[in-house]
Amino acid sequence: MSAADFTKLAEMFPNETVTHSYVQDIELPAPAGKPSPGTFALITLDNGLDHAKPTTLGPNTLVELGTVLEGLRERAGRGEIVGVGVTGKPYYLVAGADLSAVKNLEEREHGLWMAQLGHDVYATLANLGVPSFAFINGAALGGGLEIALQSTYRTVSTGAGALALPEAFLGLVPGWGGVYILPRLIGPENAVKVMIENPLSNNRTLTGPQAFSLGMADAIFEPADFLEQSLAWAAGVISGDVIPERANAVDPSEPETAARWAGAVAAGRAFVEAKTSNAAPAPEKVLDLLEANRTMTQAESAALECETLAGLMQTDEFRATVYAFLDLVQKRSKRPAGAPDRKLARPVTKVGVVGAGLMASQLALLFARQLKVPVVMTDIDQARVDKGVGYVHAEVDKLLGKARISQDAANRTKALVTGSVSKEVFADADFVIEAVFEELNVKKQVFAELEEIVTPDCILATNTSSLSVTAMAEDLKHPERVVGFHFFNPVAVMPLLEIVRAPRTDDAVLATAFELAKGLKKTAVLVKDAAAFVVNRILLRLMGEVTAAFDEGTPAEVADNALRPMGLPMTPFTLGAMVGLPVAQHVQESLHAAFGERFTVSANLQKLIDNGVKGLWAAGPDGSKEIPQSTLALMSFGTSPSTAEQVLRRTQDALAEEIGLMLAEGVVAGPEDIDLCMILGAGWPMFLGGITPYLDRVGASERVNGRRFLPPGAASRPA
Repeated sequence: MSAADFTKLAEMFPNETVTHSYVQDIELPAPAGKPSPGTFALITLDNGLDHAKPTTLGPNTLVELGTVLEGLRERAGRGEIVGVGVTGKPYYLVAGADLSAVKNLEEREHGLWMAQLGHDVYATLANLGVPSFAFINGAALGGGLEIALQSTYRTVSTGAGALALPEAFLGLVPGWGGVYILPRLIGPENAVKVMIENPLSNNRTLTGPQAFSLGMADAIFEPADFLEQSLAWAAGVISGDVIPERANAVDPSEPETAARWAGAVAAGRAFVEAKTSNAAPAPEKVLDLLEANRTMTQAESAALECETLAGLMQTDEFRATVYAFLDLVQKRSKRPAGAPDRKLARPVTKVGVVGAGLMASQLALLFARQLKVPVVMTDIDQARVDKGVGYVHAEVDKLLGKARISQDAANRTKALVTGSVSKEVFADADFVIEAVFEELNVKKQVFAELEEIVTPDCILATNTSSLSVTAMAEDLKHPERVVGFHFFNPVAVMPLLEIVRAPRTDDAVLATAFELAKGLKKTAVLVKDAAAFVVNRILLRLMGEVTAAFDEGTPAEVADNALRPMGLPMTPFTLGAMVGLPVAQHVQESLHAAFGERFTVSANLQKLIDNGVKGLWAAGPDGSKEIPQSTLALMSFGTSPSTAEQVLRRTQDALAEEIGLMLAEGVVAGPEDIDLCMILGAGWPMFLGGITPYLDRVGASERVNGRRFLPPGAASRPA
């Protein structure tokens, strides 16, 4: 590839936010008793924007960095500099490739140019004629971490967060040398952890200390004087006074390493199978590269990386992932469709929680930790109240034991959460949420009691998962104060919050709900008051179709595994057992009452509930899953079994039908909100782009509704 091709590529992105390469000459500090080793060129990568705008690597950025490095190589050849360092603006080394730019590369050739451009620039960094250093002061993701890996030496700050090679999560491979260098630097097992296990575990990242312990950096320093310490360390390395040790580094040509390499790849493949059912192409490609490059030169690996990267850039899975990650999770989630003007929001200085059971206790802990306001729980007797407050205190102690919070923060959080058997304690609350039994009349009674106690401006919220918010509010003097505030379990972990607007919910109430969600660090989606809202309605339609196929005579293992091509985090029967069969049946009954036969209520499932059976599957004598004979004896089956393919297609079409109806009903503003809800509330795979791009790709949207949910190019290759 020529320089002209690189220039042509860069010209395709005139609106790129360029991360500039600013060079500063520094006289290195002198090691004890010695003169300074000489002049050191420090490159600072900075896009000139604040920390809310991460530095990224687009074609223009890479061309500029390459030009700067070529100039430094010439200076090194003339003996003007003794080393080169790369660092970043505050909080970032570099946050990785510019995904918006990569997504817009419509031709495979252009993707290949982008991959080769990165390799060309990084090869210059690795071959300057003097040692190169990466000073990892903050986030280093993907291509940003690969800049560090291509350097001769690395330091990292203890305050640096988010170090990762997340490409398997994003539908790509580490394409600028990381997949080759990392296993040689930290061992193949650790490399699989960084490139496969972490990305496929909710895109987990490493802290500076964690990266250092793996051997990804040669030295670690505190943030306060990180750059000064790094320069002093670099001076020691250049002068020969410091010789870095790399305990985890391996030689892939050694027989022992070859066996470890093969074992790491095999373990990675098993992990991918368990996490994605091999429905996503990128993780397998990462492992293919890792397996192949053990016996390759770096140049041979680079060529294979470029070809692989160029191919993946053109897949629907990559474009769907960018849609889900960038367009939805990173952008749409921060600007909720339909949310009122935030200026209408009222302050919340005290929160009430009706109930002290598990869900209520989780809510109390979340409000106290995140909002740092007093939270008071009530229940029908002191024992229940004490148990709820005790749960909060125990969870705080666990956080303290894991060093997640300080002793001072633990003490403050505990002091904020109190309990009472009288609802009179809500008299000065600004926001009261009920988390009592999922029965409409019970909730209506709670709200009626609260309205006689709370102030006129107090917001009344319900955590219902399926009941009508409108019906709960209909008998109140002020129904406009009622809003749905539906959390997902476990509350501390699940990021989604469905905010439900009933017909009479006031704008100020709604605005306050959205501001609270932001304060709680949750992603809020505005939802119309319709049975089961978004996530539970879709999941119950899915589970209902699989259960119906089972009741009709489809073998359990066929029915439960039929959706494996979707790459879902768990099978329908496993999900039902985790949610709880009585809870799932109760929501299904609510949906059946609202929507009729689309949501069938399983008689077999009711028999299991009536007999105290917790789930369909149990562990067999050999550890495999099986249905106990005692469970089978409780049920009766039809004589119309389906194949796995039939169950999959049936479920796809049912989901396309249900989502089409939800959009027609105006349950949410658009299909993007359906996708955001399913990704954040149900763990729907990012590589599918959410649920609607998947249904578009498999043809279900057009089979059932006569049209796609999203236009071509939104989460797939352009037409």
